[in-house]
Amino acid sequence: MTLALSRAVRGLVALAALVGLAGCATVTPEAALMDDARPAVRELIHISPPDRARDVVSTEPFEVRVPRGRLERVTAAASHGGERLAVPGRISADGHSWRPATSPLTLAARYTVDAVAVDASGRRTARHTSFTTYVPEHRFIGYFSPEPESVVGTGMIVSFGFSRPITDRAAVERAIRVTASPPAEIAGHWFGATRLDFRPRTYWRPGTRVTLDLRLRDVRGARGVYGIQRKTVGFTVGRSQVSRVDAAGHTMRVVRDGRMLATVPITAGGQGNDTYRGKMVISQKFAMTRMNGDTVGFGGEYDISDVPHAMRLTGSGTFLHGNYWAPPGAFGARNTSHGCIGLPDVQGGGPSTPAGWFYDSSLVGDVVEVVGSPERVVAPDNGLGGWNMTWEEWKAGSALS
Repeated sequence: MTLALSRAVRGLVALAALVGLAGCATVTPEAALMDDARPAVRELIHISPPDRARDVVSTEPFEVRVPRGRLERVTAAASHGGERLAVPGRISADGHSWRPATSPLTLAARYTVDAVAVDASGRRTARHTSFTTYVPEHRFIGYFSPEPESVVGTGMIVSFGFSRPITDRAAVERAIRVTASPPAEIAGHWFGATRLDFRPRTYWRPGTRVTLDLRLRDVRGARGVYGIQRKTVGFTVGRSQVSRVDAAGHTMRVVRDGRMLATVPITAGGQGNDTYRGKMVISQKFAMTRMNGDTVGFGGEYDISDVPHAMRLTGSGTFLHGNYWAPPGAFGARNTSHGCIGLPDVQGGGPSTPAGWFYDSSLVGDVVEVVGSPERVVAPDNGLGGWNMTWEEWKAGSALS
C-alpha cells in the first residue's frame, strides 16, 4: 500500500471513529437500537403497478404519486427481449406525480422504478420497485443479468429467470450459449423450474469479454410453451476485487488485483440475526434506498427511508451499506445489525466516508466473502451465491450433464 493510500485509509478509519456510525442495525449493552432506532414511517411514495406484480396487462395505469410531498427524481426502465431501455416520463408541475411519456406498457417486459421524494418536513425518502407485464399465452421470456454492455466484477454469475416454468430444461439450456474470450470453462445450473445460472470454474479473468447468445425463439420450454427471444448480447469483466469480512474481528479487508487496498471497520449481524457466511456477489447498487423490516420478516422493527450506499448481497435482504444513525463506538467493536454489513457514513451519503469510498470502488459482480460468523453458509440460490458450490456440484445441476 502506498504512503498516500495508507494515509487515506487511516483517514477513513479515523473518520469512522469520529462519526461512530453502524450498519444495518446497532445495539448497545443496555438496549437494542438496531434498525428500529428510527421510527417507522408511513409510505410516502406510491407506485402503480405495485411492487413485484406479475402478469400486468398493457393498459394498467403506470404512475408514481407523492400526495404529501414532492418528487425529486424518477428513473424507470423496461427490460424486453434482452434489451434494457429507459422509460421517459415527466414529473408534474406540483411535484406530486410522475407518468411515462408513452403508453401502453410493453408486454413480456420487466419494469423497474426508482423514485426519490421529499416530505413536508424536508425528509428524503427513496423507493425501488419492479413488476412484470403479461407474457402472451404459449410463450416464455428469459430475463437475465447482468445488464448488456455493463462492466462487472470477476465474481459475476449470469442468471436467467424465466416467465414460465421450464420442463424441457435440456432444450432451453442448449439454446443459451455463454462463451468467453479468453476462453473459460462455463456450465449452467438449474435452481428449480424458472431459474438457470451460468458461471465459470473459477472467477472470470479481468478483461474477459463474455457473450450471451440467446437462441430461444421457437424452442420448446414446456408442453405447448415456446421461447420468443433471439438475440446476442455481452458484457465485460473489469478488475478483480474481493472483500473479506471478518464478522468476529469486525473488519473488512479489500483486495484489488491481489494487493491489499484497505482495511475498514464494520458491524455485522448481532446475536440471533447473524450474517450469512460464505461468498456473496454484489448484484445491485443503490446510492440511496429504503429498508423496511416488513419486507424481510422483521415486522415493524425498522423502517429507514434513506439508507445510503447500499449494495445487495442476497435475495433475502442482506446488504452491505452505509449507516449514519448508530451510536459511537459500534464499528470495529460490536456486531449489532439484523444481518447486514454496515460501514460508517453520514446522512445523505458522504463520498469521503468509508461507505462512500467502498461504494465508489465497487462493481456489480464483486465478491464479498464473510468469515467468522456462526450463521450457516448462504444458499447458492440466495442472490448469486453459486460460488459456495464446488465445480462438481455446480455441473451436476446442469440439464446437459
